Amino acid sequence: MRKRTLTASAAGVVALALGVPLAAAPTAAAGTDDVKARVAAAYKADFNGDGYADTVSPGPYGTVGDVEDAGYVTVVYGSPNGADTQRRQVITQQTDGIPGDPEKGGGWGGVLTARDFNSDGVTDLAVSNLGGRAGVTIIWGAKGEGLTKGVTVAGDDVNGSRMAAGDVNGDGYADLVTAKGGGWGGSALQVLHGPFTGGEPASTEDLTADVGDSDLGEITVGDVTGDGIDDVFATYGFEEMSRSSQFWPGGRSGAGKPVPVEDAATAAIGDVDKDGRGDLVIRTVPGGVLENLPYDHGTVKVLYGTDDGPSKTRTTTLDQNSPGVPGANEDGDQFGASLATGDVNGDGYADVVAGVPGEDIGSGASGKDTGAAVQLLGGSGGLSGTGAKAFHQGTSGVPGAVEAEDAFGKAVALGNTDADGYDDLAVGAPGEDGTASQPEAGAVWVLRGSASGGLATDGIASWGPAALGAPAANARLGMTFPR
Repeated sequence: MRKRTLTASAAGVVALALGVPLAAAPTAAAGTDDVKARVAAAYKADFNGDGYADTVSPGPYGTVGDVEDAGYVTVVYGSPNGADTQRRQVITQQTDGIPGDPEKGGGWGGVLTARDFNSDGVTDLAVSNLGGRAGVTIIWGAKGEGLTKGVTVAGDDVNGSRMAAGDVNGDGYADLVTAKGGGWGGSALQVLHGPFTGGEPASTEDLTADVGDSDLGEITVGDVTGDGIDDVFATYGFEEMSRSSQFWPGGRSGAGKPVPVEDAATAAIGDVDKDGRGDLVIRTVPGGVLENLPYDHGTVKVLYGTDDGPSKTRTTTLDQNSPGVPGANEDGDQFGASLATGDVNGDGYADVVAGVPGEDIGSGASGKDTGAAVQLLGGSGGLSGTGAKAFHQGTSGVPGAVEAEDAFGKAVALGNTDADGYDDLAVGAPGEDGTASQPEAGAVWVLRGSASGGLATDGIASWGPAALGAPAANARLGMTFPR
């Protein structure tokens, strides 16, 4: 297939190619990627170096050319007015400069993470497919241009089915943490230390844990111990049962010995009590049975950071029956199915957004599993229901309409798209239909943060694949964002 070239106009409008997520954080100093999860603000994924966070999300089941379910990644660039759909990219494996070729059922773009991997002061994007079969491609960001050409990460054991990024050895360079070896499943992890030279990491470190017959679930990276070095957290399961999660403290000579942590389904790290240590926010596994997750009302738990890692004694548990939290516990809501941390009101405390993709809105079949996202604010006492808000497509000011199976909140991410000091929320609804011929096209919304109450409905940006010039039918845009 002929590949399409990524280009940018003098006006800074990035031409279409094919693509995914959103992320945001403090501007990196030249030559470093200064990401510390103990800072309240979310990481800023800034692919063109203009100071605004960019929103990335894939259409992992989108058709590319005539190849069904091949997948693509979309980028909507930030601006003084937030996410600007006129400045966008769509990136596929058919795009000039991107390794590989579209594969039927490949789901390329389904796994993403963003950091400055080559230490040039501009964020890059690591991309893999839903099964990790394509390895990992790093697409380089460039100042004034955005995402450009890509390289394949070297190594036969690099498995992109699970990825996250941060600075695990505290040397100021971003590291890529991935699954290791095999295909889907497996329990091994590795750290590919930056800076990258082309597709070559500076060094590689294995992370091992005694987890028995377990499969790797999710990887989350952030500074829980407050020493300025990122730590690694991973969830595990085997068949229908969850297993103990594992926590590796980062260190100058690499990661330390793993510590078992409570079973979890998903996780995020942010300093919700502003004590200088990142707090581990997880969705718990009901009864330790992974198969029960789709039918569970959902519970979010904070394990507060200590010098030694996540606390086993100082915790906070919240669900939709907790004081101040909107809604009520109902089977299948999945409160916390997706989690993101950042500072939505600029008070220096990390806040948490919990996706609730199974939330029913109204009564009757038309509102079943339409989905919602809930803001939870951090404070001196930690995370609580004080100031909590819920947003969905029935909320005044939120574009769209309540429709069954949209799964609004399936994915959430925070980042400062307008550089105003308040993190903004990206929400994905992969079940959102486009036109009659575009079922499950998917869509993304960006809600702006503010000093008054955090997230608000003023100036919301929203888009589906068609608005970006991307294939729409069954694409499921908004299924995920970068970790």
